[in-house]
Amino acid sequence: MDSEKKISPAVINRLPRYYRYLGDLLESDITRISSKELSAKMNITASQIRQDLNNFGGFGQQGYGYNVEYLYNEIKKILGLDRMYNMIVIGGGNIGQALVNYTNFEKRGFVIKAVFDINPRLVGMTIRGVEVYDVDKMKDYVKNNHVDVAILTLPRSQAVKVANDLAKWGVKGMWNFSHVDLQVPKDVLVENVHLTDSLMTLLYKINEMYSEENDLHHLSNGLPIKPIQEEEGE
Repeated sequence: MDSEKKISPAVINRLPRYYRYLGDLLESDITRISSKELSAKMNITASQIRQDLNNFGGFGQQGYGYNVEYLYNEIKKILGLDRMYNMIVIGGGNIGQALVNYTNFEKRGFVIKAVFDINPRLVGMTIRGVEVYDVDKMKDYVKNNHVDVAILTLPRSQAVKVANDLAKWGVKGMWNFSHVDLQVPKDVLVENVHLTDSLMTLLYKINEMYSEENDLHHLSNGLPIKPIQEEEGE
């Protein structure tokens, strides 16, 4: 791939989907697939698939399609999944604990090495073998250990300061579950995960699709309003 070529964010966002679907194909012992067949599985046009992959060299052969294992491994390299990444979690609450307990991270090369929290009831416990440290120890840990990604699952009131501290200490990647957009130096990359935004997008689509039933979902003071049903015979 030409290192000077700018890849669009839309293409980059589709790469993990290609990787996931190709992994499923490998598990099903499928050795090759055409762009048309992959299109049917992913609900992306075949021409879009070819355009996306041509950004990185194409990988396909006319009349043959794509070698599934080869393409899977190439996309793995493009995504940087051919090495291990050390991660820490700041915030040992429900979301933080759920992420630590998610075993598929290790399969992708993402290893959570430590959790940090301010709650004394959590400090000292282990979550699937990962120790929870007092947040006061975070600076020394980051200074003495290589951290690729910091996962922020703490309240928004604390997230901005913690993010700025992490950037100052040399952390270049942050996966932000805190409900606030972080302002960090340009050389620090942030991926924001707003769970409620995703849910609201889903609800918008539901209301658009089933607009005639919207009355069933009306709220008053945060509580559902039960539609008034006319009695038979009136």
